Amino acid sequence: MTTDRCAWRRSACACGLVAILVSSVWANPPQTPAGKTAPAAKAGKPGPTAPSPQFDQLLKSATAAREAEHWEDAVDLYGKIVKLRPDYAEGYWYQGTALYQLDKFQECRDSFRKVTRFSPNNGPAHAFLGLCEFGLKNYDRALEQLMQSRTLGVADKDLGGVARYHAGIIMTRIQHYSQALQTLGEFAAEGNDNPRIIEAMGIATLRMAMLPTEVPPDRREMVLMAGRGSYMMATRMTDAAGKAFEGLVARYPETPNIHYAYGVFLLIEQPAKAIEEFKRELEIQPNDPESLMQIAYQNLKDSDPASALPWAKQAVDAAPNVFASHRALGEALVGTGDVEGGIAQLEIAIRQAPDSPGTHFALAKAYQRAGRANDAAKERAEFVRLDRLARTNRSGSQSVGGIDMERMEPGTTGSRPVIKQREEMR
Repeated sequence: MTTDRCAWRRSACACGLVAILVSSVWANPPQTPAGKTAPAAKAGKPGPTAPSPQFDQLLKSATAAREAEHWEDAVDLYGKIVKLRPDYAEGYWYQGTALYQLDKFQECRDSFRKVTRFSPNNGPAHAFLGLCEFGLKNYDRALEQLMQSRTLGVADKDLGGVARYHAGIIMTRIQHYSQALQTLGEFAAEGNDNPRIIEAMGIATLRMAMLPTEVPPDRREMVLMAGRGSYMMATRMTDAAGKAFEGLVARYPETPNIHYAYGVFLLIEQPAKAIEEFKRELEIQPNDPESLMQIAYQNLKDSDPASALPWAKQAVDAAPNVFASHRALGEALVGTGDVEGGIAQLEIAIRQAPDSPGTHFALAKAYQRAGRANDAAKERAEFVRLDRLARTNRSGSQSVGGIDMERMEPGTTGSRPVIKQREEMR
């Protein structure tokens, strides 16, 4: 059993999460007498073979093994059941949950793949499939399945929380820090201050591309300090959050990403001071792309594209493969009168991130300004479609972070960045 899995399970036992992992989250079916198919099996295709005495006996034995937490026996018995009834979706479900308990992630994944084939809109099945992929360290595939489960919905709060937590820590590991903080910030909105969540928020806040189990011991206190600051931001305890970040800066003044985190905190109420913190970060990490982009976007927010322009140019030089840098430069160029140059940069941003709603909106505005009405209409339509999808994929509106450079909303005097409100498990 992996360390990360053990740690989360220990912290989750009090709320009954382990029981959830082995109980029927399969559409929350009611208890069914042994020998009968649970109502949730209706989500799959009905089997052409009527239950037989052998099937009934196996199901009774498998149910008893599962309820007694005899996982090896449960796996074996459900394996026999689905061999008799290859279309019995619920059998694969219970086989998969038992395999998950045994950390047999490859076999678990195979079982839940079958479940999702029978019931492609089953959110809990996609959640478990994502968790199995996580156990196999297939992080991209895990995130895809976990996000699919969030889109489809997971009625069970505990399993939904497990999926959300893992989605958040994967986002951090693949350097999608804003999305990670937005996702993990949903726990704060619920008042969930589990130490694992605080730790995960701290890792994302400090832009450490690693899982919680990969954090060096000598950096753990720093991570927790940052996590507490971000958690208090998320719960709108602004004074306490400010003190937390001030303490973090005082204790680790020369550590990369500390001034950046403090700057993000300051953006809403003290943007000028925030910019100074980003500049301090640039002294420690010259050409830090995120600091350059934050300064550029703040200037754009202040309707000062001329001031944004040099910072945006540096951001593109520092991070040519990051769409947000091209977007910042594109908006700054359009704002200073170089519409064609701005369009060229915004089109690069679209190619790099075709699913960014705000970038399509910014490009629509630029096309409109250039007199390309048809192109502008197409971009506005794509913005509406993607924005609706993005809202669907988010289960909450509260988030943590600075300027969300992955999603920008329209403004009345130019495309202004959304400022994250101080509120973006196995």
